[in-house]
Amino acid sequence: MTILPQASTFRPETTILELGEDFYDPVDAAKFPQHILRFRNDRWAETVGLAELNDAEWIAHFGRFEPLQDSLPSPLALRYHGHQFRSYNPEIGDGRGFLFAQMRDHRDRLMDLGTKGSGQTPYSRFGDGRLTLKGGVREILATEMLEALGVETSKTFSLIETGESLERNDEPSPTRSSVMVRLSHGHIRIGTFQRLATLRQPENMEKLIAYCLKHYFGEEAGSDGPQLLLSHVVAGGAKLAASYMAAGFVHGVLNSDNIGITTESFDYGPWRFTPKWDPGFTAAYFDQTGLYAFARQAEAIHWDTAQLAVSLRLIEEDADSLIELAKGFGALYRDAYLERMLWRLGVESRGTSDDVRLFTAIEKALRDSGIMIDRFFFDWRGGQRRGSSPVDTIYDSDAFADVAQAMAAYATQPPRHVYWSDPEPCSMHIDEVEAIWACIDENDDWSMLYDKVDAIRRMGEAMRE
Repeated sequence: MTILPQASTFRPETTILELGEDFYDPVDAAKFPQHILRFRNDRWAETVGLAELNDAEWIAHFGRFEPLQDSLPSPLALRYHGHQFRSYNPEIGDGRGFLFAQMRDHRDRLMDLGTKGSGQTPYSRFGDGRLTLKGGVREILATEMLEALGVETSKTFSLIETGESLERNDEPSPTRSSVMVRLSHGHIRIGTFQRLATLRQPENMEKLIAYCLKHYFGEEAGSDGPQLLLSHVVAGGAKLAASYMAAGFVHGVLNSDNIGITTESFDYGPWRFTPKWDPGFTAAYFDQTGLYAFARQAEAIHWDTAQLAVSLRLIEEDADSLIELAKGFGALYRDAYLERMLWRLGVESRGTSDDVRLFTAIEKALRDSGIMIDRFFFDWRGGQRRGSSPVDTIYDSDAFADVAQAMAAYATQPPRHVYWSDPEPCSMHIDEVEAIWACIDENDDWSMLYDKVDAIRRMGEAMRE
């Protein structure tokens, strides 16, 4: 669960350099014709001691990428491989981003500032290394909404418009350009381990395991290092999948290079929030088989964690121990799913059997009735129907009889925050995303975006009460 931001001083780190040059390539940032600051996340900048930067200093660091004092002297494009829609690709890596800086946050965690749209690298292949402004706006909206809904996610730290015209096949072109910076708890991916296994580098595999255990989990790597690391990733992956379901979120591209070893959600491309409980809802137009559909996200993340287990076989002879850890994903996911759904509903657990009964009834009612997910959790927050709702007739129908019966066993906790008295829940569906972008694209009007961020953060306050 997200811990509220707190002030901290800037404490730079360079721990990634411990891994050595086999893991990254020094690169230069692109030179952009303009630097127009569009978004700075002072709330999270405060947690790493950077909120005191003025706008000119901010642009110098996060638009021109002048190094932060005593942090990394040069940007680093990280090396990794990965399965993309279940096809192994050894020709990927940081293709339009890099690791810019490291530091400690208010929880004493090692944090990264990574980029998106900062120019070409050795792994750009045929890409231009750029990010559309719309893509940056979409990432702000995704990360803000997910944070409010209790998902452990990277934070969109900065967005700067860069004054270039980009050509894209999947949206009207030419379109405006941007460079984005994200704050996250590490950029080591499952695909980072897959690369080492493919290249048969056991010494580097041991080095990476020790690095991750030490810096992300505060543990020392002994003879059981592979099992220890895998246990963390399997448990974290189960929580990530569960939090997506409770949020009604579809990431869209859950490839193994998009699953961080800390299992913090990041890298948002064709994401969507599903309006209704539709198991087959997909976010990416190119996901024609529904591999990463709403209800298949747990399967996808489980499959990715299994690829980590396969990679760890490079140095671990006891394959059975890795298999058993990977097989534990299902039970961990069930428990995490119930926990996250109870959190969103705002009630205490009554034990696994009652909780399963409740959410089996809720899933069926939502699926059969077609009621909006956000509407349901808004109306039933605290364990009982509150006031009147535009869908009261459906709540009174047979479709919700089992929900009402199961919910009656739970102690009600009337919510206090004024948000719960609003006429409508805060949501983030595709029509609103497009409306926000249209204001920016057609009129250079950013007020709708900033107002939405404020509304999302207000909802987040209400969710955390």
